[in-house]
Amino acid sequence: MDKKVDKNRLKIKTGIYFCGVFLILMVCFHFFNQFQEKEAKMNATYTAEATIRKVETQLGRYLENSELLKNIIASGCDISDEQFNELAGFMKKNKNVIEAYELAPDGIVQKVYPYSGNEEAIGLDMLKLPERKTEASLAKDSREYTIAGPYELKQGGTGALLFDPIYVERGQEEEFWGFSILVLNWEQFLKELQIQKLQDAGYSFEVWKKDADGNRITIMNDGAGKLKKALNVSCSVPNDTWYFEIEPADGWISNSLVLLECIVGIIISAFLTIGFWQIRMKKYREAEYAEKLEKSAKEAQEANEAKTRFLFNMSHDIRTPMNAIVGYSNLLEESLDNKVVARGYIEKIKASNSMLLSLINYILEMARIESGKIALKEEKGNLRKFVDMLKAVSEPQIEQKNLRFGWNLDIEHNDIICDTTKLREIVLNIVTNAIKYTPEGGKISLEIKELAQDRVGYANYSFVVEDTGIGMHEDYLPHIFEEFSREHTSTESKVSGVGLGLPIVKSLVELMNGNIQVESQLNKGTKFSILLAFPIVTESEDEVKEEKHKETTELTGKKILLVEDNELNAEIAEEILTRQGMRVDIAENGKKCLKILDEKEEGYYDVILMDVQMPVMNGYEATKAIRKSNKHYATIPIIAMTANAFEEDKEQALHAGMNAHVAKPLDIDNLLAILADIL
Repeated sequence: MDKKVDKNRLKIKTGIYFCGVFLILMVCFHFFNQFQEKEAKMNATYTAEATIRKVETQLGRYLENSELLKNIIASGCDISDEQFNELAGFMKKNKNVIEAYELAPDGIVQKVYPYSGNEEAIGLDMLKLPERKTEASLAKDSREYTIAGPYELKQGGTGALLFDPIYVERGQEEEFWGFSILVLNWEQFLKELQIQKLQDAGYSFEVWKKDADGNRITIMNDGAGKLKKALNVSCSVPNDTWYFEIEPADGWISNSLVLLECIVGIIISAFLTIGFWQIRMKKYREAEYAEKLEKSAKEAQEANEAKTRFLFNMSHDIRTPMNAIVGYSNLLEESLDNKVVARGYIEKIKASNSMLLSLINYILEMARIESGKIALKEEKGNLRKFVDMLKAVSEPQIEQKNLRFGWNLDIEHNDIICDTTKLREIVLNIVTNAIKYTPEGGKISLEIKELAQDRVGYANYSFVVEDTGIGMHEDYLPHIFEEFSREHTSTESKVSGVGLGLPIVKSLVELMNGNIQVESQLNKGTKFSILLAFPIVTESEDEVKEEKHKETTELTGKKILLVEDNELNAEIAEEILTRQGMRVDIAENGKKCLKILDEKEEGYYDVILMDVQMPVMNGYEATKAIRKSNKHYATIPIIAMTANAFEEDKEQALHAGMNAHVAKPLDIDNLLAILADIL
């Protein structure tokens, strides 16, 4: 859970890092855009001012024509209509911008060239016409030329008027004579200014001025409509101020640039974030790996400590049966003549041998569970028969210790699908412990109760084993299911054991997706509660098939081929079988077995007892070779006789073609029963 939290935090930090990097990049792009905008505005200002200067330059060129007329009149000379027309015609050559030349004494237009088309201008009083008088009066008063317009001309068309005031000397004073007026063709004027180059350069613009009432009058624009964030540059012209509004058509910072910056920001942020994630993940994995190493080292240390405690606690338990076997073997050797005494020694040696075998089986069972090789079988089981079996197994020990044993079966569904062997191992282990640790005269109870269903087709069962035994300290309970764990050695408790029974029980319960709990009080007793769920058998069986009782087959005279590489094991098996009246031949390995079978006639051997682990050719290989030989011995019964005693070993033997499996050390009764069954 902590690792998931740490990884989630790392993801959150990575997200924050991405946002932070992206924000920083956007701030940098913002300052960059501001710089770009500032530079663009400087360029636009320069362009606007240059355009106004160009206007002034052009107007100055046009005034050169007006100055000639002005100077003639100012010198006191009169100009006749003929002279005016001649001069004006000469000045107008190749000047498409100047639409007409006008002379307006006292502000009233009296001469115009060309006359044709401009007849409407004759007699106009520039100082009185509403749309003309402002600029005309301004030019008169300031004695500087003034441009008026553009507006609709009286003679038609759109144009601008350039008023150039004329003053003549009258004695010691200068007296206003009138105006020399140039009528400009506005469209040609704009074309000559090359205003379209502003549009070609990507600018939108508008040039305007204020009238006498402060209203905005547009002088020229690009026709793009209202500008949004235009740069306003004020430019002075004679007797007026023009305002030049200009901005790039795509804005000071184009949307495509902003989008590109966002994309670049995301890409850079993503790359940096990936790098950040990889670096942090590397550190995270290193920390996780270091934590795992530390945990593994700690677990290894705890395991070693547990094994050390186990060896310390169980040393007496191991030595007790070993000492008994060694001691009684020596005594047996000295008492061979006394059969009664010798038989007693043999029984005690057998009991000690069973104890040692139990220790070994516990250790091997735990190893199988830890390696994950153990698996559950699905078979039909009957809980009432299960309880009867527990009674049969436990009653001799119960009677020997004079214990009271209570059984209670409160169930609705007797038939279930389960691994009956593992279930028996779980309950029998706990019941056996209860018998071991309950003093004489004590009480033990087993209750199996069916609980409410939580899944269709399944039944929940509670297995409760309670005793009035020696109990356990409360602080030991958290360690009760640890491997090799015992609260007391057998010297203290007077009970033999290795501390693996309950860990095996817990592992099997968890393998069945169950739950086990323990309650205990010192010197008062212990209570184990197990909860398990099993599929129920839906179809009731009215008739229970009785197992056929197999009569013991006469084994005397049967010929057996014993394949065993260990001389001592071979000698023991040969002696056992010979005493039962059977004839035994021995082969050291699978290859020798095949050779002997080839040499003997058909039906010579009744059965083969095959060891598995042998040099040259092992038992599995030999069995497969026999089954595939297509010879007279291809179907001979083969029984695996090996120390590989687990369930998967039995399945492997059957898969190889063997008929049965017998575990070492040999259980004579079991071996004879299997031989009788096969033969």
